[in-house]
Amino acid sequence: MNTSSDIVVIGGGIAGISAAARLAPDAKVTVLEAEPVIGHHSSGRSAAIFIRNYGNATLRALNAASAPFLAQPEGVSESSLLSPRGELLLATDEDMDQFDAYLDGSDGLERLSPQQALDLVPILRQEAIAAAAIEWDAQDIDVDRMLQGFARQLRHLGGSIVTGAGVQSISRRDGVWTVMTAAGEFTAPVLVNAAGGWADAVAKMAGVRTLGLAPLRRSAVLIPAPDGYDITRWPLFANAGDQWYAKPEAGKMMISPADEDPVEPHDVWADDMVVAEGLHRFEQAVTVPVTRVEHSWAGMRTFAPDRTPVVGFAPEAEGFFWLAGQGGYGMQTAPALSQLAADLCLGRLSQLGQTVLEALSPGRAALNFQQG
Repeated sequence: MNTSSDIVVIGGGIAGISAAARLAPDAKVTVLEAEPVIGHHSSGRSAAIFIRNYGNATLRALNAASAPFLAQPEGVSESSLLSPRGELLLATDEDMDQFDAYLDGSDGLERLSPQQALDLVPILRQEAIAAAAIEWDAQDIDVDRMLQGFARQLRHLGGSIVTGAGVQSISRRDGVWTVMTAAGEFTAPVLVNAAGGWADAVAKMAGVRTLGLAPLRRSAVLIPAPDGYDITRWPLFANAGDQWYAKPEAGKMMISPADEDPVEPHDVWADDMVVAEGLHRFEQAVTVPVTRVEHSWAGMRTFAPDRTPVVGFAPEAEGFFWLAGQGGYGMQTAPALSQLAADLCLGRLSQLGQTVLEALSPGRAALNFQQG
């Protein structure tokens, strides 16, 4: 099979699917996904929460730009993708520097007393709380509805998604990229690299300079809700020192050790020792023991060296477009980054400021410095 398109997108996670959907009104787009289904890796294993103050200044600008779409996802869903949750940030004495740094420059966070934190999450160990703050506006994201909604929109506009299309080779000749896959040959003048943890590997295959993108494992477990408590309206609650976080999840409790262990890109799984250490740290902050783990999993959070996404055409490779390095922010920034990707690919002006565009650029100094 030989399929010709205007744009080929490698990667069927939220980044690739949403960008393809935004491109589809004006271009013939084909998405290639190695797995049998879209969203198999990081997109399907997200903590699924929108936190406006999460990330550096560039990411916070992307969060703000994404918020209106998440609330009113025209063309993707008939109702908001968000539902109330809140994020409660907790600090021990050892975490105060990180706690203060997070609050510095943040909007909409309210400081709470230890007792007020306990009123929100009654299982907290009050004596372990040196400081607390709540972001009331943090909200759950309906991840599957967003991903599938973008996929429907893409197909409705004439785009296609090819699964089981693991990339075998990439070449460029006469201004056209050719991608050989297990599902056939695909050609286009523009190639969008939205391959998540495999983005540097895709670039290398294409003969494009890699950017030092680092896939990091993030684990999580599901445990029963604590006996005698209705956890439905509890906020996500997290340690300010990135030692753990927890949130209600379909009547149970999801807990993550907030790990970021470097891994080779693959179908990652939770490490039992990492999970055990994280659960121990969680137990130091609460008054109830963890008696049983019902399910565990892991995903990859892929970061550029400066922990800011990479979006734009590679300076040295015509038609090669980076859409990678979203780290742990992929879901909540997808609306803004997909619109930006479409604007840049199609030569349109972006509504994002020049400062944000420069911070996302594949040619930025932070990336070049890392490459030596």
